[in-house]
Amino acid sequence: MAIEILTKADLYEFRKSLLEDIREILKEKNEQTKKWLKSTEVRKLLNISPGTLQNLRTNGTLSYTKIGGIIYYANQDIDNLLEINKVNNNSNPFK
Repeated sequence: MAIEILTKADLYEFRKSLLEDIREILKEKNEQTKKWLKSTEVRKLLNISPGTLQNLRTNGTLSYTKIGGIIYYANQDIDNLLEINKVNNNSNPFK
């Protein structure tokens, strides 16, 4: 078993490489955020069935835009829906 010695320069290079990788991942994530999502994307994002998504449309919980036969949902509306329905837990054990 060979012994390898790490120097400060090695750790600095590792740190630099790691930070570059993290920045790239965050950049890709920001680019993936689309303004409008199709039904399949919304169902996958919220992990809901087609029927549940239709109920959200029908009862006015989630607004949508229909162009031709394709239904689009504003990403901001989905974020707002999640924020409005957020439940605050007052029994936080870390207080």
